[in-house]
Amino acid sequence: MNGATLYNIGFVLEQALGHVTHAKNLQANISHDPDVRPHWALIPFETYGLAARIPIYKSNWTVRAGLRARRSLRQLVGKTTIDALFFHTQVPAVLAADWLRRYPSIVSLDATPLQYDQLGPYYQHESGPAWLERLKWHLNRRCFNLARHLVTWSQWAKEGLIEGYGVPPDKITVIPPGVNVHEWQRPTPRSHHEGPVKILFVGANLERKGGFLLLEAFRALRPLGVELHLVTKDNVPPEPGVFVYHGMQPNSAPLKALYHQADIFALPTFGDCLPMVLSEAAAAGLPAVSTRIAAIPEIVRDGETGLLTPVGDVQALTEALRRLIMRPEERLHFGEQASKHVSRAYDARHNAGRLLELIKGEVDLARMQERIAA
Repeated sequence: MNGATLYNIGFVLEQALGHVTHAKNLQANISHDPDVRPHWALIPFETYGLAARIPIYKSNWTVRAGLRARRSLRQLVGKTTIDALFFHTQVPAVLAADWLRRYPSIVSLDATPLQYDQLGPYYQHESGPAWLERLKWHLNRRCFNLARHLVTWSQWAKEGLIEGYGVPPDKITVIPPGVNVHEWQRPTPRSHHEGPVKILFVGANLERKGGFLLLEAFRALRPLGVELHLVTKDNVPPEPGVFVYHGMQPNSAPLKALYHQADIFALPTFGDCLPMVLSEAAAAGLPAVSTRIAAIPEIVRDGETGLLTPVGDVQALTEALRRLIMRPEERLHFGEQASKHVSRAYDARHNAGRLLELIKGEVDLARMQERIAA
């Protein structure tokens, strides 16, 4: 390594919902840095066998993630020397206060627990009794205080840390997850074409992601000769103009092909923080129609890269889609602007580099403090 500094970094990553794709992107992009030795602790969400019958453990993700993270960390330090820890999200870090004290640690999150509580009904998540919510708040604030630095996916989440937990602004850096933009770009530029306008939706859960609302809007637009393509895990009864795809894998060639063949991306979600599919759509040059909620306005810029509608407003959704269907020039312009925006702010490889520089800086600072103390 010609005398280069090496950094052994433990990555403790939760494996729930869109965080699975984020972990895969991190694994792919961090491998490009020759100075970093990553050690992965992937924390699964599911429970099986006996564990699925243990009270509290089976139903409380914080407890389950925290205990699994502690077990993974013990295994990790038994095999190698660790210079720093990176947790995503804060969930597996909440019960790891002693590890946060022992190693320079960075905690990353897409939403604060308080923000998540606000979106909770759409995630089948309910707040507990007052005493439990107070305890949860204190444990999370302790976690945020012990971390050397905090990374949020959005400005919205950063403001949630400042306002909800009193975290100093200069302790927080916004680094969105994003996608590997070059891998999602369309092989040829978009242009006017004959045939139906194709609307694409990608969301495992149709109800939460607004898929049923989109179907209702589509039925009003069907006389215009449009098609609706749904990538989901849910079953959808057959109807004219609707195409359903099951079993699509993240970052797969068939999934990218659907983005490339589409003309509009629609995600009228009821509850999301910063859906990664919006980064994928923008990288593929698609204008997006989504909802004005959480951090979505940061990636879908209303009237610039797409259109935003109020949550649950089928009429507004229908009219936004109609506008893009009937205005091909605007559709193409929004798509071009979306591609530029995601390239600047949401490129996963570039942002992984920013993240690594932040972690290295904390390691360098800790090493210097050790030398001074010695």
